[in-house]
Amino acid sequence: MVEDPKWELAILATVQGFYEKLLQEPIAGEVPVPAGLEAVSLQSDDDVLGTLSAMHRWLRLLDLAITPAMLRRAFVPDTDPEIAEAMLRYFTRKKDLGDVNRDKTDVVATFLYRHPRVPGQWERRGFGLDGALPLSPFEIALIEILADADLPPLSEEHMQLLRNFDSLQDEINEFRDLNALLESSIIPRVRDLKQCFGAAFYHPGVLATIAQYNQTFGRKFDALFLQAAAEIRSFADALAEQGGSILGNVDGVDVTVEHVAALKESELLRIDYDDALEKFRRVSKLKRTLEQRPPIRRGPRAVRPPASTKASNPLPASRPVLDLPAMRAAVTPQQIATEESKLLRVEESIRVFVRVADPKFRQVVPMRFFNLILTPAEADAYCADYLEEKSVRAGVARTLLRLVAVVGRMTTELEELRRSENSPSLWKLHADSLAVLLQIECTVSESAERVLALARKHGAGGEIEALQLSLKKLHDCAALVQHTLTAPPNPRAAGAGSAK
Repeated sequence: MVEDPKWELAILATVQGFYEKLLQEPIAGEVPVPAGLEAVSLQSDDDVLGTLSAMHRWLRLLDLAITPAMLRRAFVPDTDPEIAEAMLRYFTRKKDLGDVNRDKTDVVATFLYRHPRVPGQWERRGFGLDGALPLSPFEIALIEILADADLPPLSEEHMQLLRNFDSLQDEINEFRDLNALLESSIIPRVRDLKQCFGAAFYHPGVLATIAQYNQTFGRKFDALFLQAAAEIRSFADALAEQGGSILGNVDGVDVTVEHVAALKESELLRIDYDDALEKFRRVSKLKRTLEQRPPIRRGPRAVRPPASTKASNPLPASRPVLDLPAMRAAVTPQQIATEESKLLRVEESIRVFVRVADPKFRQVVPMRFFNLILTPAEADAYCADYLEEKSVRAGVARTLLRLVAVVGRMTTELEELRRSENSPSLWKLHADSLAVLLQIECTVSESAERVLALARKHGAGGEIEALQLSLKKLHDCAALVQHTLTAPPNPRAAGAGSAK
């Protein structure tokens, strides 16, 4: 028999109310409470022991429906600490040595450690009741919360187990990558370590030590996971902007840009641990796959900037007759600024790809409709960490970045032009964009010639050759643009249109 059944019943009533609130959403309504356990009935002093016995049976049933993950989601920063303390008293008094009850206790104790009533409350250290043994303020608080619980003392073996957590926290802080953390043995080791405590797991000293470790692990894990997810999203955004869709293959399944877009990092961090762990591993595997072999658009042959202007794209028979010199003269500063923003985005997209790509594949950059082929010098420029220098090599590298971006934009707009051949209005929009790019090409070429002259002055042979090759690619591409925009409509296309 409990010493104070009314106090025990008050604790259980708090747990019951919290459980019922958690279950309202899953069952889409109020939880049907057994007769005699309604809030009004609990205020009665009649047959307290009978009510207490019925409450224990009712909570054992509710316990089957409440998972540790549900508690993890429910305990938010503004949750009343009184509820968490009542839950902690309930779990420790149950003397249930099963994994589920231990995990629930783990969640509640960690919540109390993460959200002290007074900010910074747990950072100072106190002293044990004998004035010598140092105790953390959080352990002292747990001793007060669990003062009326019948808990076994800690053995020397248990004390030795607790000492392992200092080195475990140091180990956690050393991880710099999600892959390394997940592939290490630290997660199962800690889980096994917690099981080794048995009933002593519910001792204030053990709970205080584990809660502090959980805080350290949680911060590190969340940071590494969000870092990995952000890198994957960045790569997915770049690939989507370039028209790609498949990021990689994980466990025999293609992971697409759409899959990454549907990734909810905050939700994933709050779902059940066992279910989440496999999802974390899939994210980790995808990141590793991208680092080892970034996706290259397979399909049509890679499109290279043409070497001559003899080739021509099919043109719509109904396209307007263009006065290219007039179009270029009419280009406004606003159009230039808009296109400059697009060029910066292209530069950043290429930089993201090249920097994470396997060296074997980084010179083939997947764009929206084609693969953009980089020279070795252009790929090196996109990986350079000296772009901010005031040096010849930095000037050459910055110029190469812009030359590549302009070629990429021109080739993209030429492909858009070809694909919109049956829509004169869309065709004209892309033609206008190409006219703007031709104006930018003049400015970029003039700047590149100045950098080239400076390189010659300093005798930078490698930079000179690289710059000349990239300039030729730009000039060839610009020549194709001019030829495409000024060529007469395709006679075959016109004939086909009239035949209809």
